[in-house]
Amino acid sequence: MANANIDLNFKHLRYFWMVARVGSIAGAARMLNLAPHSISAQLATFEATLGVTLFRRAGRRLELTEAGERILGHAEEIFALGEQVVEIVRDDGLRRDLPFRIGIPDSMPKSVAHRLIEPALRVDRPGRLVCREAPLTELLGELALRRLDLIIADRAMPAEVGVRGHSTLLAESGLTVFAAPELVPTLQGTFPAMLDGAPFLLPGQDVAHRAAMLRWFEERQLQPDVIAEFDDSALLKAFGQGGAGLFAAPTMIEPYVRAQYGVMRLGEMAEVRTRVYAITTERRLSHRAMKAILDNASPNDDAAGCAGQP
Repeated sequence: MANANIDLNFKHLRYFWMVARVGSIAGAARMLNLAPHSISAQLATFEATLGVTLFRRAGRRLELTEAGERILGHAEEIFALGEQVVEIVRDDGLRRDLPFRIGIPDSMPKSVAHRLIEPALRVDRPGRLVCREAPLTELLGELALRRLDLIIADRAMPAEVGVRGHSTLLAESGLTVFAAPELVPTLQGTFPAMLDGAPFLLPGQDVAHRAAMLRWFEERQLQPDVIAEFDDSALLKAFGQGGAGLFAAPTMIEPYVRAQYGVMRLGEMAEVRTRVYAITTERRLSHRAMKAILDNASPNDDAAGCAGQP
């Protein structure tokens, strides 16, 4: 290389590693929660420091040069070793008093997240639990940077993200439709025909089961009157509680929804499946808090896990 006395900046190396994995500066910027021009400037500095060109343009994507390929191999080894160090510390129980950081996407029902995460508080010296709420793409960037230990999400790790991670199914159930008591007398017929023309509160675009709900309506030739959409599930339920419209929530938390919001059960959309995943950078959920969450989860059981408690 051009300079025999290179002072390697590991922040630059991580930026290079992320761009190489995602294939674009814009994608890496989203994962790292940074501006694209900042990533571009840091890469330019990194290339100048090393005295080599790391990427070449190929359409809308960046391809690694030969030098970039060689450096990426070493970067992978470095960050893999970093993960092994974390594994060793966790296995030895040395992180028991450190924060356990969980990411929860905006679209995730908070009552479901609570019931799945709560067992982590019952393990021996679990450390302080830190929950962070943000869009899933932002949380995946935090996970890649080791700022989170785990993400509880309503979908598995997206294949196009480019972050190395593993998804474990924690829970699965259908959806139940609810209504405030004052709305029930205004509905015509029985379920599901009563949904046709009825005021309905729809989950937002980021909610994983939204598309399946719309297909369910279409297949049964039902046209609810969608009067509002909500990204936040708690806000949706609050409007449903106030009588603004009918709404659906996971069957696994039906007793909680009825008790907490004072609403009535109309029927179940059993074919529309809502799923909850644990997303982590580790293939094995070795941390005690992670293991507690997994051991207390009940995949593929509508009545298990979260059903009985608020």
